[in-house]
Amino acid sequence: MSVRILALVGSLRAGSHNRQLAEAAAKLAPEGAEVQVYEGLADIPFYNEDIDVEGSVPAAATKLREAAQAADAFLLFSPEYNGTIPAVLKNAIDWLSRPFGAGAFGGKPVAVIGTAFGQYGGVWAQDDTRKAVGIAGGKVIEDIKLSIPGSVTRFAETHPSDDAEVAAQLTEVVARLHGHAGEIVTA
Repeated sequence: MSVRILALVGSLRAGSHNRQLAEAAAKLAPEGAEVQVYEGLADIPFYNEDIDVEGSVPAAATKLREAAQAADAFLLFSPEYNGTIPAVLKNAIDWLSRPFGAGAFGGKPVAVIGTAFGQYGGVWAQDDTRKAVGIAGGKVIEDIKLSIPGSVTRFAETHPSDDAEVAAQLTEVVARLHGHAGEIVTA
């Protein structure tokens, strides 16, 4: 049985190191796990309850919700913007938290990882992301963490999948998330 993991990347930049991490996670996923890097977060308007009504939900938000409903688990990649979570990732969490009590996260396992230029690798943003997604209904796996510091220099000439240490850590993250999702899928 295959476990579907939806990856949401909190950076829209074409050369984003967090996007590269997500691509590496998809490439390194163990057998039985499929990591899908979601495309289209930039197209989703800011969450507004006035447009989140039947017949008015923007197509981009509906597409995100459908992809999330089909997922067995989530892997969120968060850089750190001004010491916290990027707006694009927070907006995705907000859309997926609704309808209240029946959002797409619905108790599914969630891991939050990432990289940032600073010496701590974005831990503040990742902690804020864990908090937000937990409140939104996700089952945050607190012991799956990976914060890679110095992204601008570390990945200046090396893709994360070609960095042996990072590749091993990503493989472990995806395998552990796959295990948590597999427990739910087979239950």
